[in-house]
Amino acid sequence: MEKAKKTLNLGETKISKLIIKFSIPCILSLLVSSLYNIVDQIFIGNSEIGYLGNAATTVVFPITVIALAFAWCFGDGSAAYLSICQGKNKSNDAHKCIGNSLVMTLIASIILLIIGFIFMKPILYLFGASDASIGLAIEYFTIILSAFPIYMLSNMMNSVIRADGSPAVSMTSMLVGAIANIILDPIFIFCLNWGIAGAAWATIIGQFLSFVISLIYFFKTKTFKLSKKSFVIDFRILWKAVKLGISTFITQVAIVVISLVSNIMLVKYGAISEYGIDIPIAVIGIVMKVFTIVINIVVGIILGAQLILGYNYGAGKYDRVKQTFKITLISCIVIGLIATLIFELCPELIIGIFGSESELYNTFAKLTFRIFLAFVLFTCIIKMSSIFFQAVGNPIKSAIVSLARDILFFIPLACTLPIGLGIEGVLWAAPIADALGIVVATIFIIEFFKDIKKKEKLNQTNNQVKDAEIKKSKEGVIITISRQHGSAGKEIGRMVAKKLNIPYYYKETTALVAKNSGLCQDYIKELNEKSESAFYDLYLSHNVAQLAINAQEKVIKEIAANGSCVIVGRAADYFLKDYKNVINVFIYAPDDYRIKKIQQMYGDDEQTALQNMKKSDKSRANYYKSVTGKEFGDASNYDICVDSSIGVEKTADLIIDYINRKVIRENKD
Repeated sequence: MEKAKKTLNLGETKISKLIIKFSIPCILSLLVSSLYNIVDQIFIGNSEIGYLGNAATTVVFPITVIALAFAWCFGDGSAAYLSICQGKNKSNDAHKCIGNSLVMTLIASIILLIIGFIFMKPILYLFGASDASIGLAIEYFTIILSAFPIYMLSNMMNSVIRADGSPAVSMTSMLVGAIANIILDPIFIFCLNWGIAGAAWATIIGQFLSFVISLIYFFKTKTFKLSKKSFVIDFRILWKAVKLGISTFITQVAIVVISLVSNIMLVKYGAISEYGIDIPIAVIGIVMKVFTIVINIVVGIILGAQLILGYNYGAGKYDRVKQTFKITLISCIVIGLIATLIFELCPELIIGIFGSESELYNTFAKLTFRIFLAFVLFTCIIKMSSIFFQAVGNPIKSAIVSLARDILFFIPLACTLPIGLGIEGVLWAAPIADALGIVVATIFIIEFFKDIKKKEKLNQTNNQVKDAEIKKSKEGVIITISRQHGSAGKEIGRMVAKKLNIPYYYKETTALVAKNSGLCQDYIKELNEKSESAFYDLYLSHNVAQLAINAQEKVIKEIAANGSCVIVGRAADYFLKDYKNVINVFIYAPDDYRIKKIQQMYGDDEQTALQNMKKSDKSRANYYKSVTGKEFGDASNYDICVDSSIGVEKTADLIIDYINRKVIRENKD
């Protein structure tokens, strides 16, 4: 009842009210995480260490992001898998996935720790340390590195805690750690005079407190229970977590690559400029962390709107999708404009928070804020657009929008512009990359809303089979038919149903699922028409996709409960795997036969028919694998596999003959 009410609200409650409700917790959570990145630099900058200390923390920061990339990959991946299991009401494998992910996070942290201690100096120099800052960087990094296992496990567990339905606990864990860091920083740095080591100790104590809170929660979880078996490595289960968390990993690695390239170029061209090496490195660290605060507010808004967008897109309520997009876009523009005005008109106010330094330092800091963040408004829109596409089930466009700005544009520009412009060329790379990135985002957004317009004009929402209902039938067998595209599986299924005088379900299943879930038929139909295998698990882990799949399972089981019938597609064989009176059929045919069939059915030329056949087969295989974990077309999954090139009627008769023989055999037994 509660879930139904939540779904109803997403489709009917005022959009602005929903966004406020969902976005504020996201914003607060992200801002708390930002405190870890910025508090140390504020106190260090105002201590005797000054900008050299900030330069030291700047070169260490990307290395901590690498650790975070692994933690969030396993954490977000296992959290997504837990959500899928919750949706299916089948949590058998969830504890294994989480336990395996904990083990792998610990192993990854130990490997990073060992590599860090063995190659500490070369790594720090690689990320921009100078002879002047290397001592401070080593002092700071040695302490931070020693806590990598706690840091990574804490972040991994926090992702799972949120998915377990306890975002308040996750928030508390992060908040306690951040507050402890804020309190301990001035005590350790100023009162005890521990310098940069004090900042490091304050950070890891905060991380330890977060870890303890998360660990305690894992002994009283809601939807899963860990046991010794949970920690026995099962690579099949673990791979599912990795696939679902890989997008997070790629995003974090992109941050590391950007930081690495920026720092290398700043060191190279800073050394031959009046600013030297350490001033640019210290300043870019401050600028990036201030920039992160702005971006986290934007990301918090769109993350809060993600569920609203996804549900209404799936339900075919395109006006609400447009309205949600408009509100989030306006919000992001306002935040971007405010940030731009502050960075352009009074950067010295922000610089002053991190301590007062030489005139040369202040000059470069103002220059960096004004150039590097000149188009922060565009960055806000790019980040918003990336998450928007993820929300509406298009992870490929999401990845392209995100990585185009950061990898495709920024890195080449940061490497080439300084050749003619010197150190300022590194700074100009960011706004130019933003300008190019916004073009990519805008093109995709325009394409998306053009597609929405077409869907509205065609009035496809819920009008394909309006009066579909589950028909009562005689007792007997339920026949599920999986088929290759062009093998005439639908036609054969219909003929089998007609000859046996039992109900036939194909489009009717889609209509019934739409009625059950509140989603539109087109969205449900599209679930098994996506062919991007690299992103398919991520796509189907989406909340709305899971809602559709769960409704599909429920409908198929209701159909089966009403007597004998034929069900075509929709992974019906998997959903009914525990039913005794089910016969699973797979229909295939040679390529040349299927191509001719496709040409007859759709009027395609031979080349188009071949392309559509391959695309459809790939989509069905990806869908089936993602939903069932099994291989589409594997003979062991079916009772009978038939080559339909013998003819539609002969194939139907062969299937009926098999059914009759099996029923007779079972009755004898």
